[in-house]
Amino acid sequence: MNSEKAYRCWAEIDRSALRQNLGVVREKIGNAEILAVVKANAYGHGLVGVAEAVANDVKLFGVANLEEALALREAGLSHPVIILGPAVPGERAAIVEHGFVPTISTVEEAEAFAQLGPVSINFKVDTGMGRMGVPEPQWLAAFKAVSALTNLRVHSVSTHMPVSNEDAGYTRDQLLRFRNVVEQFRKEVPGDYKAHVLQSAGTLAFNETPHEIVRAGIMLYGISPLPEFQKILRPAMTWKTRIALIRDMPAGHGISYGRTFITPGEMRVATLSAGYADGYPRHLSNRDAAMLVRGKRCPLLGRVTMDLMMVDVSHIADAAVGDEVVLMGRQGEEEISVTELAERAGTITWEIVTRIGSRVRRVFV
Repeated sequence: MNSEKAYRCWAEIDRSALRQNLGVVREKIGNAEILAVVKANAYGHGLVGVAEAVANDVKLFGVANLEEALALREAGLSHPVIILGPAVPGERAAIVEHGFVPTISTVEEAEAFAQLGPVSINFKVDTGMGRMGVPEPQWLAAFKAVSALTNLRVHSVSTHMPVSNEDAGYTRDQLLRFRNVVEQFRKEVPGDYKAHVLQSAGTLAFNETPHEIVRAGIMLYGISPLPEFQKILRPAMTWKTRIALIRDMPAGHGISYGRTFITPGEMRVATLSAGYADGYPRHLSNRDAAMLVRGKRCPLLGRVTMDLMMVDVSHIADAAVGDEVVLMGRQGEEEISVTELAERAGTITWEIVTRIGSRVRRVFV
């Protein structure tokens, strides 16, 4: 379908960028298996489209919940799927039925799964995140109890790093503790289970011991959690909308709700066909945010509204209704990066991309 005619607000996803970023992962981790993290609609990029684009280059997929796992199966993707979040009791039977790999944090969870039939599980240890996983004093006893359950096989052992993009010292200590516990598990309970800890920041900066599986998350999409590595990644998404109206506004005219911007003089104002219902952060209102029109930065004026927002196009004589406008990405020589949007909105890059709404069409190119 031709986006030139069809879409008011859309995101173009570059398949070649996804594969190029996977090449960076492979370069960093050697022969370890790549688990592509496609949770949260593939970080806003489109769950099925991303999974299909990288299917030949990865061994496993990681999702947050049963619904996402089922979407992969319904699309015909047969890779092993690890559900990275905890399952609620009502989801357990379907997880077992479809052969997904749940992540468990307690012996009680493992027992509940084992009662439902043969199941492979991801056993999680808490090395400092405080969100999921068996707490440190209980690691070995819990692992022995889980490993002894009939109908249950340990697929992998994992943990999660809370400060890998903030505190290198803590992260290195955490990685050492995880390596030691995996060695202890393998000594006390031999088996063919694998281990995984490295996510994007770990893959980029702490990859001395990649273990058998590496989880490629935000870096798969060309966004680095560590600024010094951004140059080796290629953003996969360009988020676009269109000019729906252009009007010549007089001096002293309010723009948008609250009249937080008053035109200081005559101004050519373009109304764009996107707003916070599409996921553009309302927090960018009156924070010097800009969009790209014909390769030039155009300041956002006033407050972002639900379906529309306004920009100054006074300096672009040939701007026209229907023109593509880049909300995030590159146009000509200029770029609005996800990092820029996140910093101006006072949030993180993960939130910017995952909040992009369902009415924004994902167009794979």
